[in-house]
Amino acid sequence: MKQNSGRAAAVIALAVLILGTLSGCGSDDTDSGERITVFAAASLKSTFTELAERFEAQHPGSRVEFSFAGSSDLAAQLDQGARADVFASADQRNMAKVVDAGLTAGSPVDFATNTLTIVTAPGNPEGITTFADLARPGTLVVTCAPQVPCGSATQRVESSTGVDLAPVSEESSVTDVLNKVIAGQADAGLVYVTDATGAGDAVTAVAVPEAAQAVNTYPIVALADSGAPETAREFVAFVTGPDGRAVLADAGFGEP
Repeated sequence: MKQNSGRAAAVIALAVLILGTLSGCGSDDTDSGERITVFAAASLKSTFTELAERFEAQHPGSRVEFSFAGSSDLAAQLDQGARADVFASADQRNMAKVVDAGLTAGSPVDFATNTLTIVTAPGNPEGITTFADLARPGTLVVTCAPQVPCGSATQRVESSTGVDLAPVSEESSVTDVLNKVIAGQADAGLVYVTDATGAGDAVTAVAVPEAAQAVNTYPIVALADSGAPETAREFVAFVTGPDGRAVLADAGFGEP
């Protein structure tokens, strides 16, 4: 009986060793440098999701994961030690914070531009036709917070038009502004042209000609702390190359 028990224990130990070895092989696959995490501005969610699918198809075995949020939040997370392989900001100010902190591998590359537009409920029931209409008494307006790129652009439009807004809330990302308008929690909001386009019939867009004076430029860079530096550089090159430019242009982004 003791011999049988000892043989059984040996078999179990061998099985555990084999499983452990196989598990280790699987881990090697995911740690081979082909999985990357991209910190990207919230306004890039739709386009970058599509680009990731194309990138993965052209780079078998690779995998791109995202953290989408306001650029200022992402820059703060990186400065506080969050791990990522690539950072794509909706403005150069927040990219400069990451560069100045010594977190980048190489210099950022500008890859797109974007401008603001007004969005309202479908059909524009409040009859908002100009930027100044947003300051009418009783009009519930939502904007991005000043530290967020879309909020900074809003401030520049206010300055150029001499119109001071009194938003009922200031959001930490442009998608939060859009969602509040769609949910009926505001009469109007200021978002990027690409967000309004992506929302389709859920909103009505009202052009803001003055927004041409407040264009945001988007830079992207591989990060120095990347665990997959080659794949990170390849993704940056993919976004800034022909495939990336085509997808971004279709979504309404401008040339950098």
